[in-house]
Amino acid sequence: MAISRVFIILFILIFLARINTHAQLGNIKGTAVDMNTRKGVEFATATLLSAKDSSMIKSVFTDTSGFFQLTNVQDGIYILLISSMEYHKQYQGPLQISSAQRVIELNEVPMLINQRILKGIEVVGKVPLFRNKPNGTIEVNVANTILATSTSAIEILSKSPNVNVTEEGVSVRGKGEAIIYLNGRRITTEQLSSISSSQIRRIEIIPNPSSKYDAEGKSVINVITVTNAEEGYKGSFKQIFTTSDFSSPSANTNIDASYKKNKLSLTGSYGLLLGNTREILNTTRSRLKSVDHFSSILMTDWNRKYDNFSNYSLGGQYDLDEKSYLSAEYSGSYNDLGGSTKSENAITSTLMKGLFRSDIANDNVVNNNSINLNYNRDIDSLGSSLFIGGQYAGYVSKTDDDINENNLVNGQKSFNVLNNKAGYRIRLANAQTDYSKAFNLNNRLEFGAKYSFASNKFYSDFFTVKDGNDFVLDETRSGDFKYQENIPAAYLNFNGQMSQKVSYGIGVRTEWTSYKLETEADQGLEEIKDNYLNFFPSAFIAVKMSDQLQFRMSYASRITRPRYQALNPAGMYQDAYTSIEGNPYLKPEKTNSFELGASFEKYNLTAGYSDTKDAITGAAIQGEAENTYVLKPLNLSKLSSRFVSLSIPFNLNWLTSMNTVDLTYNKYMTGDFPYGLMTSRPQFHFYSSNSFNINNLFKIQVLARYTGDKYDGIFYRHNQVLATLGVEMDFFNKALKLNLLANDIFRKDKPAGYYEIGESYIEFARKNNNKYYRITLAYSFGRLKKITYTNKSTGRAENSRAQ
Repeated sequence: MAISRVFIILFILIFLARINTHAQLGNIKGTAVDMNTRKGVEFATATLLSAKDSSMIKSVFTDTSGFFQLTNVQDGIYILLISSMEYHKQYQGPLQISSAQRVIELNEVPMLINQRILKGIEVVGKVPLFRNKPNGTIEVNVANTILATSTSAIEILSKSPNVNVTEEGVSVRGKGEAIIYLNGRRITTEQLSSISSSQIRRIEIIPNPSSKYDAEGKSVINVITVTNAEEGYKGSFKQIFTTSDFSSPSANTNIDASYKKNKLSLTGSYGLLLGNTREILNTTRSRLKSVDHFSSILMTDWNRKYDNFSNYSLGGQYDLDEKSYLSAEYSGSYNDLGGSTKSENAITSTLMKGLFRSDIANDNVVNNNSINLNYNRDIDSLGSSLFIGGQYAGYVSKTDDDINENNLVNGQKSFNVLNNKAGYRIRLANAQTDYSKAFNLNNRLEFGAKYSFASNKFYSDFFTVKDGNDFVLDETRSGDFKYQENIPAAYLNFNGQMSQKVSYGIGVRTEWTSYKLETEADQGLEEIKDNYLNFFPSAFIAVKMSDQLQFRMSYASRITRPRYQALNPAGMYQDAYTSIEGNPYLKPEKTNSFELGASFEKYNLTAGYSDTKDAITGAAIQGEAENTYVLKPLNLSKLSSRFVSLSIPFNLNWLTSMNTVDLTYNKYMTGDFPYGLMTSRPQFHFYSSNSFNINNLFKIQVLARYTGDKYDGIFYRHNQVLATLGVEMDFFNKALKLNLLANDIFRKDKPAGYYEIGESYIEFARKNNNKYYRITLAYSFGRLKKITYTNKSTGRAENSRAQ
């Protein structure tokens, strides 16, 4: 923490030593803002006119946030004209540049949509898949790209630059685990999965989040949904069919609609997924150097059936006046998962030779529901605002699996009939308030507070049949788990500008965590409780050398708390000799990260370093019973990460291409765990997204990704290759869209690797349902004039840990 203190003190000194520069020429700057949506108006023209004769002095275009700056303005009196084809003209002035005032910072310039002009204009442009913003954030466009054919937001993230989606969760390359936000408010990973891709406009990948964001996770991914700006009604219907030679087909149906009349806005959506998917995991475990010469060759085959995977939402907003609104949203999902899990485990040792087969008839139902209430008020035209919101969410899961074991040990057959009834009930409540005070266009103070409560109750009852009689409870395999957590938090953040070329931000967030954990099994009742206080500083500075060249530097402190189920020691059955358990003694990760970046024209270079204490990972550990293994999360003493990344975009009349190349170096330090150490090596990663416009008749989209071999000191991961090809066509004046997609064409996107722990050498290879063919039909209908529903999810700050 000594380095972080020095870094923060340095920025405080810079802030306090801020000086005003004097120049012979002046500057005029501001932001053009849509007065309905409050979003920046991009590519508008800011023209400086002489107040004497209205002659043009100079002009510039606004950037994607609506910001403009007219530099090197001589002394005089001027009129400023903001114009765009989509909006009415706006004039500002008279504006006087003199020795008394060299810099004029305008308030937001409100722009009113010109409805008559919009009816006769069709704007056609090429949409790049992603772009790099000066602060290091990557903005990924979804609408009208190959990502729009995805069935869920999780699938979109799996194909996004610098994002990894694995069975452990979502992470950002070079940073680590990400927390998910929807329109600026935290949501769960499961709720993200239920959002239709047709509702998503873009995704922001934020590697350096400010103190305003929850300290949980090492990075932030913010999903921005489509905002309609017209009054009336509008909707869309999307039907997706997916087939493959590895799994039975599936069908996904999504419909969403929105309506506005006067001050009332309504929006709703429903999605239904039916069909099947499949996954195979091959695992080899061996202790060939031990006395027993143990060897296990395990194959697990999951055939999952989506009996009813539904998601739904209904939201409304009422505008109290032009500056404030009340909004509410109810959302949820109902997931009925059936199918089967088959496993076959061949075990040999000096004492035995056995073949253990199990067949599980899966029956799992998960029901999640949440409600949000929000109040928002815009205080002034500079952007000052007040937000107050709250959320209540409930998660209920019930599992009733019938298990049949067919074993052959040293030539002797045996049959067992088992049943596992398990479930959990999670309750979350959150309240939050945020206040933002804008002193002028470039200086803003933000502060707020949040309270989060979480309660998790879990049970697992394991039954066996003895002598052909009824099921009998097996207390050695059964157990209960309770967890309760309270986290009050507060933050303070300031963003400012020292001069025309130097901007900065500094902030701190504090969170006090108290928790109580209870486990009850055949060994009795155990209680663990603790509390701790953490401070999470963050800071950045950006220097604009010219319109083409900019440098930046940032620091952030973060925490990653264990998911609730990762703390649960009650065992979950996988096969006769493999179980999954949590670790009630798991500690949270604490990370300090630094980053340097440079942007030149459209190119972006980033390098960073992070240091994580008590890094959370997992492994298959030898169990207490003979020949058993337990899949369990653990803490390692430290993880050091370094990365460097380069983004290279280019455009032609018929091609839009976005490319990233990066190197990542990770090194674990094991502490007390007897992992077999290996030499760490840099990991190479390449990502390319390309869109070909064929005579404006149709588009061909190609996405390619290569992830090289990974050596992080403990784990080895084999390289993976993803190649996706899509063809998109429009019909009926773009009301109907058809997309054909071939994913993972070469079937090379398969996780595989190995590691050593204790005397055990463990190797795995996973085969997913990634190679598939998909047809997507999307139809849009209706017409809106203005809708401003933008409900924000205040809580769910710990919801991602509910998974």
